[in-house]
Amino acid sequence: MTEAISVSEAAPRPREALAVVRSYWELSKPTITRMVLITTGLGVIAAPGSVSFTDLISTVVGTGLVVAGANALNMFLERDSDAFMSRTKARPLPSGRMQPDEALTFGVVVSILGLGLLSQFVSMLAVGLAAFALLSYVLVYTPLKRVSSLALYVGAVPGALPPAIGYTAVTGSFDRVAACLFLLLLVWQIPHFLAITLFRHEEYARAGLRVLPVERGVPHTKKATVVWAGILLLTTLLPVALGLGSTTYLVIAIASGLSFTAYAARCLFTDDTRVARKLFFGSMPHLVLVMAALVVSVV
Repeated sequence: MTEAISVSEAAPRPREALAVVRSYWELSKPTITRMVLITTGLGVIAAPGSVSFTDLISTVVGTGLVVAGANALNMFLERDSDAFMSRTKARPLPSGRMQPDEALTFGVVVSILGLGLLSQFVSMLAVGLAAFALLSYVLVYTPLKRVSSLALYVGAVPGALPPAIGYTAVTGSFDRVAACLFLLLLVWQIPHFLAITLFRHEEYARAGLRVLPVERGVPHTKKATVVWAGILLLTTLLPVALGLGSTTYLVIAIASGLSFTAYAARCLFTDDTRVARKLFFGSMPHLVLVMAALVVSVV
Protein backbone atom coordinates (compact mmCIF):
# COMPACT_ATOMS: atom_id res chain seq x y z
CA MET A 1 0.00 0.00 0.00
CA THR A 2 2.84 2.36 0.87
CA GLU A 3 4.53 1.70 -2.47
CA ALA A 4 1.29 2.27 -4.34
CA ILE A 5 0.84 5.65 -2.67
CA SER A 6 4.41 6.74 -3.40
CA VAL A 7 4.13 5.78 -7.05
CA SER A 8 0.86 7.66 -7.32
CA GLU A 9 2.39 10.74 -5.73
CA ALA A 10 5.41 10.52 -8.04
CA ALA A 11 3.30 10.42 -11.20
CA PRO A 12 2.81 13.82 -12.85
CA ARG A 13 -0.64 15.30 -12.46
CA PRO A 14 -2.61 15.96 -15.65
CA ARG A 15 -2.66 19.71 -15.06
CA GLU A 16 1.08 19.79 -14.41
CA ALA A 17 1.77 17.75 -17.55
CA LEU A 18 -0.45 20.08 -19.56
CA ALA A 19 1.41 23.10 -18.17
CA VAL A 20 4.73 21.58 -19.25
CA VAL A 21 3.43 20.94 -22.76
CA ARG A 22 2.08 24.50 -22.92
CA SER A 23 5.48 25.88 -21.89
CA TYR A 24 7.25 23.98 -24.66
CA TRP A 25 4.57 25.13 -27.10
CA GLU A 26 5.20 28.75 -26.09
CA LEU A 27 8.93 28.30 -26.71
CA SER A 28 8.15 27.82 -30.39
CA LYS A 29 6.50 31.27 -30.62
CA PRO A 30 3.35 29.76 -32.16
CA THR A 31 2.16 33.00 -33.80
CA ILE A 32 5.42 33.39 -35.72
CA THR A 33 5.62 29.68 -36.49
CA ARG A 34 2.06 29.69 -37.80
CA MET A 35 2.90 32.52 -40.20
CA VAL A 36 5.98 30.59 -41.33
CA LEU A 37 3.87 27.50 -42.02
CA ILE A 38 1.56 29.58 -44.21
CA THR A 39 4.34 31.27 -46.20
CA THR A 40 6.26 28.01 -46.61
CA GLY A 41 3.14 26.30 -47.90
CA LEU A 42 2.55 29.14 -50.36
CA GLY A 43 6.11 28.68 -51.60
CA VAL A 44 5.49 24.98 -52.21
CA ILE A 45 2.23 25.69 -54.04
CA ALA A 46 3.91 28.34 -56.21
CA ALA A 47 6.44 25.81 -57.50
CA PRO A 48 5.81 24.67 -61.09
CA GLY A 49 4.43 21.22 -61.76
CA SER A 50 2.47 18.93 -59.51
CA VAL A 51 3.34 18.74 -55.82
CA SER A 52 2.81 15.53 -53.89
CA PHE A 53 1.16 15.58 -50.49
CA THR A 54 4.35 14.11 -49.00
CA ASP A 55 6.46 16.96 -50.41
CA LEU A 56 4.06 19.55 -49.08
CA ILE A 57 3.78 18.11 -45.57
CA SER A 58 7.47 17.27 -45.15
CA THR A 59 8.52 20.73 -46.34
CA VAL A 60 6.04 22.64 -44.21
CA VAL A 61 6.57 20.51 -41.09
CA GLY A 62 10.35 20.41 -41.49
CA THR A 63 10.61 24.17 -41.95
CA GLY A 64 8.19 24.71 -39.07
CA LEU A 65 10.36 22.59 -36.77
CA VAL A 66 13.50 24.50 -37.73
CA VAL A 67 11.77 27.81 -37.04
CA ALA A 68 10.32 26.54 -33.76
CA GLY A 69 13.80 25.45 -32.70
CA ALA A 70 15.28 28.81 -33.70
CA ASN A 71 12.60 30.62 -31.70
CA ALA A 72 13.33 28.49 -28.63
CA LEU A 73 17.04 29.22 -28.92
CA ASN A 74 16.22 32.91 -29.30
CA MET A 75 14.22 32.76 -26.06
CA PHE A 76 17.11 30.99 -24.37
CA LEU A 77 19.53 33.75 -25.35
CA GLU A 78 17.12 36.57 -24.52
CA ARG A 79 15.73 35.19 -21.26
CA ASP A 80 17.15 38.09 -19.23
CA SER A 81 15.94 40.92 -21.49
CA ASP A 82 12.52 39.26 -21.88
CA ALA A 83 11.89 39.91 -18.18
CA PHE A 84 11.78 43.67 -18.83
CA MET A 85 9.01 43.65 -21.46
CA SER A 86 5.30 43.22 -20.77
CA ARG A 87 4.74 41.08 -23.87
CA THR A 88 7.59 38.68 -23.02
CA LYS A 89 7.91 38.58 -19.23
CA ALA A 90 5.34 35.79 -18.98
CA ARG A 91 7.31 33.53 -21.31
CA PRO A 92 8.48 30.19 -19.85
CA LEU A 93 12.03 31.28 -18.99
CA PRO A 94 11.62 34.75 -17.41
CA SER A 95 8.52 33.55 -15.55
CA GLY A 96 10.49 30.63 -14.06
CA ARG A 97 8.19 27.95 -15.51
CA MET A 98 11.10 26.35 -17.34
CA GLN A 99 14.84 26.04 -16.81
CA PRO A 100 17.31 27.42 -19.38
CA ASP A 101 18.86 24.02 -20.08
CA GLU A 102 15.41 22.62 -20.93
CA ALA A 103 14.81 25.40 -23.46
CA LEU A 104 18.29 24.94 -24.93
CA THR A 105 17.82 21.21 -25.33
CA PHE A 106 14.39 21.67 -26.89
CA GLY A 107 15.70 24.25 -29.36
CA VAL A 108 18.64 22.13 -30.48
CA VAL A 109 16.68 18.87 -30.75
CA VAL A 110 13.73 20.38 -32.64
CA SER A 111 16.04 22.22 -35.04
CA ILE A 112 17.96 19.03 -35.82
CA LEU A 113 14.70 17.11 -36.33
CA GLY A 114 13.50 19.76 -38.76
CA LEU A 115 16.71 19.75 -40.78
CA GLY A 116 16.72 15.95 -40.75
CA LEU A 117 13.18 15.79 -42.08
CA LEU A 118 13.97 18.25 -44.86
CA SER A 119 17.12 16.37 -45.83
CA GLN A 120 15.15 13.15 -46.27
CA PHE A 121 12.39 14.47 -48.52
CA VAL A 122 13.36 17.72 -50.27
CA SER A 123 16.21 19.31 -52.21
CA MET A 124 19.52 20.01 -50.52
CA LEU A 125 19.23 23.67 -51.56
CA ALA A 126 16.16 23.95 -49.34
CA VAL A 127 18.05 22.24 -46.50
CA GLY A 128 20.94 24.67 -46.94
CA LEU A 129 18.60 27.69 -46.86
CA ALA A 130 16.92 26.35 -43.72
CA ALA A 131 20.27 25.80 -42.00
CA PHE A 132 21.42 29.29 -42.98
CA ALA A 133 18.19 30.79 -41.64
CA LEU A 134 18.61 28.93 -38.35
CA LEU A 135 22.25 29.87 -37.77
CA SER A 136 21.97 33.51 -38.89
CA TYR A 137 18.86 34.09 -36.77
CA VAL A 138 20.32 32.57 -33.61
CA LEU A 139 24.02 33.45 -33.88
CA VAL A 140 23.93 36.79 -35.72
CA TYR A 141 20.55 38.51 -35.43
CA THR A 142 19.81 37.70 -31.78
CA PRO A 143 23.08 39.02 -30.26
CA LEU A 144 23.15 41.98 -32.68
CA LYS A 145 19.87 43.28 -31.22
CA ARG A 146 21.83 44.45 -28.19
CA VAL A 147 24.37 46.29 -30.34
CA SER A 148 22.60 48.08 -33.19
CA SER A 149 19.21 48.73 -34.75
CA LEU A 150 20.72 47.31 -37.94
CA ALA A 151 19.78 43.94 -36.45
CA LEU A 152 16.34 44.47 -37.96
CA TYR A 153 17.72 44.35 -41.50
CA VAL A 154 19.97 41.40 -40.71
CA GLY A 155 17.14 39.45 -39.11
CA ALA A 156 14.85 40.13 -42.05
CA VAL A 157 17.00 37.86 -44.23
CA PRO A 158 16.41 34.56 -42.36
CA GLY A 159 12.86 35.69 -41.67
CA ALA A 160 12.18 35.97 -45.42
CA LEU A 161 13.50 32.53 -46.37
CA PRO A 162 10.51 30.22 -45.55
CA PRO A 163 8.62 30.75 -48.85
CA ALA A 164 11.89 30.37 -50.76
CA ILE A 165 12.57 27.17 -48.81
CA GLY A 166 9.15 25.88 -49.78
CA TYR A 167 9.70 26.75 -53.44
CA THR A 168 13.23 25.36 -53.71
CA ALA A 169 12.20 22.21 -51.84
CA VAL A 170 10.19 21.29 -54.93
CA THR A 171 12.24 22.81 -57.75
CA GLY A 172 15.76 22.56 -56.40
CA SER A 173 16.49 26.02 -57.86
CA PHE A 174 16.22 29.64 -56.77
CA ASP A 175 14.65 31.45 -59.72
CA ARG A 176 12.76 34.73 -60.16
CA VAL A 177 9.60 33.40 -58.51
CA ALA A 178 11.57 32.38 -55.41
CA ALA A 179 13.32 35.76 -55.49
CA CYS A 180 10.00 37.64 -55.59
CA LEU A 181 8.58 35.63 -52.69
CA PHE A 182 11.79 36.22 -50.72
CA LEU A 183 11.93 39.97 -51.42
CA LEU A 184 8.26 40.47 -50.62
CA LEU A 185 8.61 38.91 -47.17
CA LEU A 186 12.01 40.57 -46.62
CA VAL A 187 10.72 44.11 -47.15
CA TRP A 188 7.40 43.45 -45.37
CA GLN A 189 9.18 42.64 -42.12
CA ILE A 190 10.71 46.10 -41.82
CA PRO A 191 7.57 48.28 -41.50
CA HIS A 192 5.93 45.41 -39.60
CA PHE A 193 8.65 45.46 -36.93
CA LEU A 194 9.08 49.25 -36.92
CA ALA A 195 5.38 49.51 -36.07
CA ILE A 196 5.79 47.43 -32.91
CA THR A 197 8.83 49.47 -31.83
CA LEU A 198 6.71 52.63 -32.03
CA PHE A 199 4.35 51.48 -29.29
CA ARG A 200 6.86 49.45 -27.27
CA HIS A 201 10.06 51.48 -27.59
CA GLU A 202 10.24 52.20 -23.85
CA GLU A 203 10.17 48.49 -23.09
CA TYR A 204 12.87 47.80 -25.67
CA ALA A 205 15.00 50.48 -24.03
CA ARG A 206 14.56 48.90 -20.58
CA ALA A 207 15.50 45.52 -22.02
CA GLY A 208 18.69 46.93 -23.54
CA LEU A 209 17.66 46.22 -27.14
CA ARG A 210 18.83 48.73 -29.75
CA VAL A 211 15.74 49.34 -31.86
CA LEU A 212 15.40 52.38 -34.13
CA PRO A 213 13.30 54.59 -31.77
CA VAL A 214 15.93 54.07 -29.07
CA GLU A 215 18.78 55.10 -31.37
CA ARG A 216 17.17 57.73 -33.59
CA GLY A 217 13.96 58.70 -31.81
CA VAL A 218 10.25 58.17 -32.43
CA PRO A 219 9.78 60.91 -35.12
CA HIS A 220 12.56 59.41 -37.25
CA THR A 221 11.06 55.93 -36.84
CA LYS A 222 7.63 57.16 -37.95
CA LYS A 223 9.13 58.55 -41.15
CA ALA A 224 11.09 55.35 -41.72
CA THR A 225 7.92 53.29 -41.28
CA VAL A 226 6.12 55.27 -43.99
CA VAL A 227 9.12 55.07 -46.33
CA TRP A 228 9.38 51.31 -45.93
CA ALA A 229 5.64 50.90 -46.41
CA GLY A 230 6.08 52.69 -49.74
CA ILE A 231 9.06 50.50 -50.62
CA LEU A 232 6.93 47.46 -49.80
CA LEU A 233 4.28 48.69 -52.25
CA LEU A 234 6.92 49.01 -54.97
CA THR A 235 8.26 45.55 -54.11
CA THR A 236 4.83 44.02 -54.62
CA LEU A 237 4.85 45.45 -58.16
CA LEU A 238 8.15 43.75 -59.03
CA PRO A 239 6.52 40.45 -60.10
CA VAL A 240 4.39 42.36 -62.62
CA ALA A 241 7.52 44.02 -64.02
CA LEU A 242 9.05 40.57 -64.38
CA GLY A 243 5.99 39.23 -66.17
CA LEU A 244 4.82 37.04 -63.30
CA GLY A 245 1.84 38.83 -61.82
CA SER A 246 -1.62 38.80 -63.39
CA THR A 247 -3.94 41.80 -63.70
CA THR A 248 -5.88 40.56 -60.69
CA TYR A 249 -2.67 40.40 -58.68
CA LEU A 250 -1.76 43.92 -59.78
CA VAL A 251 -5.11 45.30 -58.62
CA ILE A 252 -4.87 43.52 -55.25
CA ALA A 253 -1.25 44.58 -54.71
CA ILE A 254 -1.95 48.24 -55.48
CA ALA A 255 -5.19 48.44 -53.48
CA SER A 256 -3.82 46.66 -50.42
CA GLY A 257 -0.44 48.39 -50.64
CA LEU A 258 -1.90 51.88 -50.93
CA SER A 259 -4.20 51.22 -47.98
CA PHE A 260 -1.29 49.96 -45.88
CA THR A 261 0.93 52.91 -46.82
CA ALA A 262 -1.85 55.42 -46.18
CA TYR A 263 -2.48 53.97 -42.74
CA ALA A 264 1.26 54.03 -42.00
CA ALA A 265 1.23 57.75 -42.84
CA ARG A 266 -1.25 58.30 -40.01
CA CYS A 267 1.60 57.63 -37.60
CA LEU A 268 3.17 60.93 -38.70
CA PHE A 269 0.25 62.97 -37.43
CA THR A 270 -0.55 61.37 -34.09
CA ASP A 271 1.08 60.23 -30.88
CA ASP A 272 -1.69 57.71 -30.29
CA THR A 273 0.10 54.37 -30.01
CA ARG A 274 -3.09 52.57 -31.03
CA VAL A 275 -2.42 53.65 -34.63
CA ALA A 276 0.97 51.91 -34.67
CA ARG A 277 -0.55 48.89 -32.94
CA LYS A 278 -3.25 48.58 -35.61
CA LEU A 279 -0.61 49.00 -38.32
CA PHE A 280 1.41 46.16 -36.80
CA PHE A 281 -1.50 43.73 -36.67
CA GLY A 282 -2.91 44.91 -40.00
CA SER A 283 0.37 44.19 -41.75
CA MET A 284 -0.14 40.44 -41.36
CA PRO A 285 -3.36 40.05 -43.40
CA HIS A 286 -1.84 42.46 -45.93
CA LEU A 287 1.11 40.11 -46.41
CA VAL A 288 -1.01 36.96 -46.66
CA LEU A 289 -3.40 38.59 -49.14
CA VAL A 290 -0.68 39.87 -51.47
CA MET A 291 1.45 36.73 -51.28
CA ALA A 292 -1.52 34.44 -51.86
CA ALA A 293 -2.56 36.54 -54.86
CA LEU A 294 0.96 36.27 -56.24
CA VAL A 295 1.03 32.49 -55.80
CA VAL A 296 -2.32 32.13 -57.56
CA SER A 297 -1.04 34.22 -60.47
CA VAL A 298 2.07 32.10 -61.03
CA VAL A 299 0.69 28.57 -60.63
